[in-house]
Amino acid sequence: MTLFERAFRRGETRGLNDPVVPLTASSLVDWLSGTVNDSGMRVTEKTAFGMPAVYRAVSLIAGACAAIPLQGYDEQDRLQKVEAPVLTQPCQGLTPFEFWEFAYTSMMTWGNMYARKILDPRGRVSLVPLRPESVKVGVSDKARTADNPVGKLFQIALAGGGDEVCTPQEVLHIPGIGYDGLTGVSPIRLAAQGIGMALAAEKFSAKQFSSGSLMAGVLQTEQRITPEQADELAARWRSKVAGLARAHDIVALGSGASFQPIQFPNSDIQMIESRKFQVVEIARIFGVPPHMLGDVEKSTSWGTGIEQQAIGFVTYTLKPWLTRVEQRISLEVMPGGQFAKYDLNSLMRGDSVQRAAYYTSMRNMGALNADEIRAEEGLPPLPDGKGQDYLTPLNMSASTGADNADGANGVDNGGTDAQATP
Repeated sequence: MTLFERAFRRGETRGLNDPVVPLTASSLVDWLSGTVNDSGMRVTEKTAFGMPAVYRAVSLIAGACAAIPLQGYDEQDRLQKVEAPVLTQPCQGLTPFEFWEFAYTSMMTWGNMYARKILDPRGRVSLVPLRPESVKVGVSDKARTADNPVGKLFQIALAGGGDEVCTPQEVLHIPGIGYDGLTGVSPIRLAAQGIGMALAAEKFSAKQFSSGSLMAGVLQTEQRITPEQADELAARWRSKVAGLARAHDIVALGSGASFQPIQFPNSDIQMIESRKFQVVEIARIFGVPPHMLGDVEKSTSWGTGIEQQAIGFVTYTLKPWLTRVEQRISLEVMPGGQFAKYDLNSLMRGDSVQRAAYYTSMRNMGALNADEIRAEEGLPPLPDGKGQDYLTPLNMSASTGADNADGANGVDNGGTDAQATP
């Protein structure tokens, strides 16, 4: 048994996470190819993308999170932004959006995101993505240090064969929801039954179309006819009924011919309903409002209801993912005395009317000045410091203090409701 195998805690099951099962064993092939569930479909992190709702849910969350600015701040002055190259350019060769989209996609499909930490001569960190399926995680009491209090170790399968053991000083690991506090669990594997049903319904529908059983009806005759006569009869039928100009027209059939329409079977109607339900089920798995996956049957595409759902999506779906990344990046990657934080203002501020009302209220109560409001809207400060003054409502005052005695007694000073402080 190798040092790495002895380092891992033993479990009762012999799965991929068991240290005695190497990454090159057949069990890895079984894991990557997925297991057949009750739907008869193999569901893996990759095959699940064949379901449009899964692809849309993952790409929606990963893309939205990757597009939000991630900024460094000073721990002492938490409003002071700092330069953080690892945030502005985390990986050489990838744009920040591409890197973080990969990170969130990994967490949402495999349950974990891994990246190598590379130090340049100046001590700055850059990150190189690792395929989640190539990494196993374990703990060792002997590996516990001040920098690695848990004793976490990573076994990485190398492309050329063999493996490499690394510590948290060499690998960034951002786990999703899990059972043991070490690794996250793949949402795709947990929801394999529901996703498998969706894939099976998709495959069934595709086969039904390819089988050609989509005829509108059957022309029947009392007499035996040749194939040529059948083709001629069908052509005459189409010439009489095809086209909008012949809608609601009357067709006369001779020789004992009759038309029998083919009704849509109830089983097919139920299949359509099942496919609609699977979209809602997948939306539930990933915490995405159904209308964002194209299911607008029970909701409107306009109005405040959709706006509130969008805000709820940011608050209850995106924010937990963002917080997970913020805290891990601050803990392992940012220099001492600095932390990383996402700017959610652009997603939470609503439409222009709501923003205008919010800014007016904050400006009149003296909470924001003109330059701060302009900064929120991506505008430069006013020239000559004209936007740095705060307004002070004169009909309000602090409950204590000699300077506010008149205001506290309700004395009218003849001023306006708000003025700029000198």
